[in-house]
Amino acid sequence: MHYRSLGTQGLKASALGYGCMGWGYSGGIKLDAVTFIRQVADQGINFFDTAEVYGPYENEELVGEALHPIRDQVVIATKFGFNIVDGQIKGVNSHPDHIRQVVDASLKRLKTDYIDLLYQHRVDPNVPIEEVAGTVKALIAAGKVKYFGMSEAAAKTVRRAHAVQPVSALQNEYSLWTRQVEHDGILETCAELGIGLVPFSPLGRGFLTGTLNANSTFDPKDLRSVFPCFTAEAMQKNQGLIELLQQIADEKQATLAQIALAWLLVQKPWIVPIPGTTKMHRLIENIGALDVKLTSEEIQKIRLMVESFNVEGNRYPDAVLAMTGL
Repeated sequence: MHYRSLGTQGLKASALGYGCMGWGYSGGIKLDAVTFIRQVADQGINFFDTAEVYGPYENEELVGEALHPIRDQVVIATKFGFNIVDGQIKGVNSHPDHIRQVVDASLKRLKTDYIDLLYQHRVDPNVPIEEVAGTVKALIAAGKVKYFGMSEAAAKTVRRAHAVQPVSALQNEYSLWTRQVEHDGILETCAELGIGLVPFSPLGRGFLTGTLNANSTFDPKDLRSVFPCFTAEAMQKNQGLIELLQQIADEKQATLAQIALAWLLVQKPWIVPIPGTTKMHRLIENIGALDVKLTSEEIQKIRLMVESFNVEGNRYPDAVLAMTGL
């Protein structure tokens, strides 16, 4: 396993992390989840991503049980920021008292005395970001948190927060078909301020693996069932991108997923993608991306391919999209 520094605040992690979101509420069985997460660690991955809202709560409990025996060997990231009422998301909430309550509850579910990386999951427009950063700063001083992160925030908001408490990592969607961070100032902000980037959905929520097409269907509980880029029409049109990328994969004797991850990894040395899977052969495949060496010519060829292709459908419904970039 290769390891990377996520920014300049001292946070280090395996070059690939593991997104735990798929376990628990989406049908995972507890014993299977705990066993699998431990097997992920056995493969050398030490960076695990969860959140209170996943489940809600169940995912943190699974991660806590799985990693408790090896707590000193892993980096655990979790998130606050949503208002959860009777198991349902009712908007966002980053009021200081709420943050402190969420952190205490997350610590119990994760069976740990500290959270390595605490993200604000989504910006709360009703709470000044300086208050949020100040609250996390106090939690760091108290030893409950080590590093501060933000997710899907605007560059200007990140800068304001960073002035109060250094931000160690940003978690944003970034992949071959979602490259907004290249155009909205996020990459530049990370480079300037010494912040690491943790791309979620680096495989396009499965689409970039080449296993989905216009005939694919999703369970109503699957978030993709309401995402515009996963309608049958959109997937039919977006197959053209898969066909382009398959050319590179064939030339490199690699899979589409490995090409997608390898491309992300060469963009910046402080990028750590967090693909998620519940299948061991997919996990091994993802780790294999670390051995795929792309030449400068191949990197440029891939970029030209994806930039020449117009992806059909937004990554989120409008209401969800409105919660990002604040």
